[in-house]
Parts: sequence; C-alpha cells; structure tokens
Amino acid sequence: MKNVLDISPVNVSPRIQKLVDDLYSKNPEVEAERACLLTESYKTTEALPMVLRRAKALEHILDNMTLVIRDGEMIVGNLTKAPHSTQIFPEYSYKWLPQEFDTLAKRSGDVFEISEDVKSKLLSVFPYWDGRTVNELATEYMYPETKLAMDNGVFTVGNYYFNGVGHISTGYDKVLKIGFNGIIREAEAAMAAADRNRPSFITKRNFLEAVIITAKAAIRWANRFADLAERQASTDATNAQVLRAIASNCRNVPANPATTFHEALQSFWFVQALIQIESNGHSISPMRFDQYMYSYYKADLASGRLTKESAQELLDCLWVKFNDINKVRDAASTKGFGGYPMFQNLIVGGQDKNGEDATNELSIACLEASAHTKLPQPSISIRVWNKSPDEFLIKAAEVSRLGLGMPAYYNDEVIILALINRGLSIEDARDYGVIGCVEPQKGGKTEGWHDAAFFNMARVLELVLYNGKLDGVQVGPQTGDFASFTSFEQITEAYRKQMEYCVALLINADNCVDLAHASRAPLPFLSSMVEDCIGRGKTVQEGGADYNFTGPQGVGVANVGDSLTAIKTLAFDRKQYSLAQIRDAVASNFGNGSAQSNNGAYANIHRDLKAAPKFGNDLPEADEQARFAALVYCREVEKYSNPRGGKFQPGLYPVSANVPMGEGTGATPDGRRAGDPLADGVSPTSGCDVNGPTAAANSVAALDHAIASNGTLFNQKFHPSALSGRQGLEKLSALVRGFFDQKGMHVQYNVIGRDTLMDAQKNPDKYRNLVVRVAGYSAHFVALDKSLQDDIINRTEQTF
Repeated sequence: MKNVLDISPVNVSPRIQKLVDDLYSKNPEVEAERACLLTESYKTTEALPMVLRRAKALEHILDNMTLVIRDGEMIVGNLTKAPHSTQIFPEYSYKWLPQEFDTLAKRSGDVFEISEDVKSKLLSVFPYWDGRTVNELATEYMYPETKLAMDNGVFTVGNYYFNGVGHISTGYDKVLKIGFNGIIREAEAAMAAADRNRPSFITKRNFLEAVIITAKAAIRWANRFADLAERQASTDATNAQVLRAIASNCRNVPANPATTFHEALQSFWFVQALIQIESNGHSISPMRFDQYMYSYYKADLASGRLTKESAQELLDCLWVKFNDINKVRDAASTKGFGGYPMFQNLIVGGQDKNGEDATNELSIACLEASAHTKLPQPSISIRVWNKSPDEFLIKAAEVSRLGLGMPAYYNDEVIILALINRGLSIEDARDYGVIGCVEPQKGGKTEGWHDAAFFNMARVLELVLYNGKLDGVQVGPQTGDFASFTSFEQITEAYRKQMEYCVALLINADNCVDLAHASRAPLPFLSSMVEDCIGRGKTVQEGGADYNFTGPQGVGVANVGDSLTAIKTLAFDRKQYSLAQIRDAVASNFGNGSAQSNNGAYANIHRDLKAAPKFGNDLPEADEQARFAALVYCREVEKYSNPRGGKFQPGLYPVSANVPMGEGTGATPDGRRAGDPLADGVSPTSGCDVNGPTAAANSVAALDHAIASNGTLFNQKFHPSALSGRQGLEKLSALVRGFFDQKGMHVQYNVIGRDTLMDAQKNPDKYRNLVVRVAGYSAHFVALDKSLQDDIINRTEQTF
C-alpha cells in the first residue's frame, strides 16, 4: 500500500526572498549582445547550409556572450546581463522594433527600458536582415485571400509569424542520463552508420555535424561558468563555498551524466537556458519534472547529502531562475500576451507509463516551491485521475488559496484518450505533460506547434450575419442574406460554410509559416534532444520528431454559442423578433446604448438578447449550441495535414487574446457590444454564469473536450472566503473531481476578491507582488495592460 504523502510545509530560506527582490529591483531591459553576435556569425557563413549556419551562430554566441553569476544564486546560466531582461532575435523579425523604441518604456503593460547605446547597436545590424527573416519568407508564401482574412481579424498567426516557435518539451531526462558527451557519441555513431551513397546522407551529415557543434559549444559554455565561479570564489570569502559547488557542478554537467540533485538541477537549467538562447520561442516547458528528477532527489535525501530543507532551497532557487527569462513583443502582441509571460509549464502528479499513480515527494516539493517564491514562473500544474491521493489535491488547493492562479488542474481520463486518438502509443499518452498554457503532448518526442494561431470564431459568425462581409469588405463566401433565412438550420449551415472557408485559409497561413521556419531557422541544438531527430537526420522543423502536430486555437466559444441560442430563442422559438431586426440591432451596436435609437427598439432587442439562456448555467439548450459552435471549428481543423508529416489538432483557449480580438470584433447576438472582450477559452462569458460554480462546470463539461486535443481552458474565480479552512480546500478538491468525472479537461482558479483587484489597479505600488491567473498563465497583475486587468476583474466571482 502506498504511503500517505507528507504535505507539511517547509520553511523558506532567507536566500530566496533576496533573489526575488533582486530580480525585480528595476524594469527589464532590451539588450543587443545576441543580435550583434548572431549577425557577426551569419556574415561569415553565407556559403554554408542553413543548419550549419545556425549551429555556428549559436557556437559564436555561447563562446563570446557575457556571463553573469547573480548574487546569491545556486543555479547559474544567464541569457542577459541585467536580470529579467531580453535579447533580440532579428532572424525572425525586427522591423517593428525601431518603430517602438521610444514607446517601450511608456507602455501601460510589459514595460522595457532600452538605452541609446542598445538602439544604436541594433540599428547597425538590422539592415543585414532585410529580406532574410522568417517573417518575410512566410509572407511571400501566403495566398492573397489568407492575408485578407488576417487583415480583417479572422485569425492571426503572429506568435510564430514574428518569433520563434518554442512550445516544446525536450529530452531533459536524456541529458541528465548521458550528458552532451553522450549526445555527441550518438550523433557520431549515426553518421558512421549512415549509407554515404544515399542522396539523403548529404543533408543528414550536415544536421549531425550541427548537433555536434552545438553540443560541444554547450559544454564549453558550462566550463566558462565554472571558470567564472572559481575566479569569484577566490575573492568572495562569504560565498566561496557556494561558488566552488557551482564550479564543480559546471565542470561535470551538462557534459556528463548528473550524479546529484544539485547537478541535475544545474544540468536541467543549462538546457532550459540554451534552448532560449538558440531561439526566442516561448513555452519551453519542463513538463514532468517530478518524474525525471525524482531519483536524484530521493537518492540525496536517503544518503544524507541533502536534508528536505536544503533540497527545497535548491528547488526554490531554480524557481526564481525561471523568472529570469523574458521576451519583448510588439505592442499589439503584448495585449494578447500581457504580463511578461514565458509559459514554462511544469506539471506534477498523474500516472506513469504503466498506469500506476506517479505522485511522489518531489511533486509536493514543487508545489511548495511555488508557494515559497510566489512568482508567475514556472506555470505549475497538476495531473489528476481517480487514484490521485486526496492529500495531493489538498496541497494543490492550499497553493490555489494563495491567490497565485496556480496550479492548473488537468484530467488524465480525458487527455490520455484524446492523445491515443491522435496516434500516440498508450505508454506515451500516459506520460503526457502540458506545454505553455494548456496543450498536452508527450515530452521529448513531439513537435506540437501548439498555439499556432488564434482563430476568431465570433468573426466567422459576423460573416454569417453580413453574407461574407466584414466592415464592408468581402472576406468570406456569400452564404445568403441573413434576414431571408427561414429556418435555424440555414443559419447553422451558413456558419459551417464560412468556417470551412476560413479554416482553410488558416491552414495556409500556418503551413506557410511552418515552411519558412524550416527553411530559415532550423534548430539543431533543440533537435538533438527530441526523438528521433538524430536517427532520422532531420531537425524538428523538417519533421524529425516522432509526433508532429499543428495546434491552432478557437476563441469565442461562449459568444458564438450564446449568439446562436439567442437567435434560435427569440427568432424561431418565441418568434419575438425577425432575423432582420436582430441583425440590424447588432449592426448598429444596439444603437450605441441610446434609448432613442430606432425609437428604442434596439435597446429592447439588446435587453432580450442578453436575457436569453446563457452557457455556464447548466441549461441544456444553451450548452448544446456552445458544443455545436466548438465542434464545427474542431472538426474542420482536424481534416488537415502539416509540412512535417503530421496532422492539425484543434484547441479552445485564448492565452489573453480574447481581449484584443474582442476589440476588433463587432457586436454579437449574445448581447456583447462591439469592442468588448470575447469569452475566455471555454469559460462562460463573464457575468453570465449566475447559477454557481457547479452549474458553470457542468456546462463546460458538456463540450467535447476530447476532440480539442490541443487543449481547452476553463477559468473560474473564487472569493478567498470560499476556500477558508480545511473545509474550503475539500470543497475545491471535490469540485475538481466532479468536473473531471464529467470529462472536463482542464480548470484553473483565481482566488482573489474583486475589491483587492480594484485597489491594485488604482494603487499599483502597493501590489507589486500580486500574481493572478490571466489565462493559461499567471502574471503580476500590475504589469498587465488595463484592458487585461479589467477582463480579470469582470470575471464572475463564485463562492460555494
């Protein structure tokens, strides 16, 4: 019988708060060092194949970048000189940045400082990249109709259109077990075994050489840190012991297998940092950290090398380090990704490959680290199934009660079957983790291309209302005059046709961007840790991974569902209004709130549309339409294939793009006014779920989550009083289990009062450390754009 988990708290080391304070002592900065070193290398390698150019560029950066060991840290590996700052990656895109030089420090959210010296250095290297970026090549590939749909807000592929892909979990366990010397040997063996007479050997050799170059560069980089630590130890008596331990660790890992928990943490962090230096894609997710790190943790505690307290201090130091990684986005993207998010999802618990519960002491220690540091990264998550220990869920609920918006909860019973349906073996499906916001995949074997696009489902409904036009522009096909339809089925058929057309354009956009990344930004270092790129002799961008997907997400499920419900209820069931009256009221934005508009008729229509049954209240008639709206999108997406030999899989989550997408969307028949945010993920529209948290969960569970195998997102907000005492924790745990018993996929909780959020918005200096759940990630509330803050404030506040 399995032992009961010890969930008693461990004291926080004084070291941790100092590391946190130092990290956020000033605004993050934009730095130019990587862009300059990258450009230097590219200018000298123009005759080489691109994969070798990428390898030599990473080598040049690692051999020459400035190294920093931050005061008091026990895990080292910096991306920037200043804490919590960012480098620039001009190979993906750059033209937006000079236009925003003078506004980066004046933004309402995600502020960055940039010096005149950095501006000058960047402007000196940017001309080299004119015509050479991933963004420019992807644009050349796209159909004109695709660009028209993007320009009119039907969807955006901005995430990968302007930046690196990221959204992956690599083979951390492989590096821990064999080190980069082992990867070098593996690449050398693959090259020796390859048939030199096959045409594919030429490109395979180039890739394997690139793997060897980057692995050796990673080892030298670690040794540079060892040298630096030894130099500092010789002059810093106070920290000499820690610095000598750092030096010893860096001499051994990541070159060789890790032998202690401290070495394993250091080796893990080197991999995490190096992937970010090679490419600026976010959502580089540790995933099942408590599984591949547990043997080192357990052995050190058993041997007495570490105590529970000293192991926790090391783990907490790593948690702080996660927050040192940052990324600057253009102003428009920042509204969809507010709060400096990096989406490093770390998940604990769940079952193992054999279907047995895998929760362990390190699972609890990871939750404890999030409680100790109270930082937005890593984005801690837990896997839940019917054999998850009750005390594990109680510990998770304790962390939820802190108000960090973490952990997120995931349902093994739905996700495992969904992944098997997409072609994963049962062993790999059971070993899933979560990428970025909510995206399930098997780590170390998958190029999932999650978050591939944001697709505005409400904009598709507008195409139905206006016969294929958006703001007077013919964007979609003509599916008939909305006012002339005589049955509800004609409306739903028009929705299907518009969706079919728009999704096809989305596929074109995603595949064009995919091809551009493969051509101009292959990633040999990352690929060396993904199965079976070395065996196939291909980067992940070329299809080297065992599993290949593309995952765009639909946004606005509740808006479309509630709109269809309102139309059916008022025009067909009650025959209260004609379709023309509803359309005209919506087109006028309900008269912009004027009671005099159209003799007050639009205000009455607006009132009745808002009063129609709403998704989120356990009402079958409303839930049915939301389920239909989501399924039309999902079934259309899953028809298609990508250039890497894999399939598209749909998701239903917005990051925080529901806010800026809503700004560009007209009024909708659910009563939403033009410019208001769209609904958040598969959550009910804010303020519309009025029958309590269980009713809302029942409605969300009525959707088909299994088909949305790229992930679904359900946000709920509770007043802190709802989780008071042991009873409150047990109620939250019961709510999670009840929702998951009905086949819900994911849920996460903001446990914070509306009054606190309102005060934080007015007095940000008092709430610098307030972390909240935004969407599939948490962030410091005061770092968010006001539009995102308002969206969080306006979510329904539940209680039991």
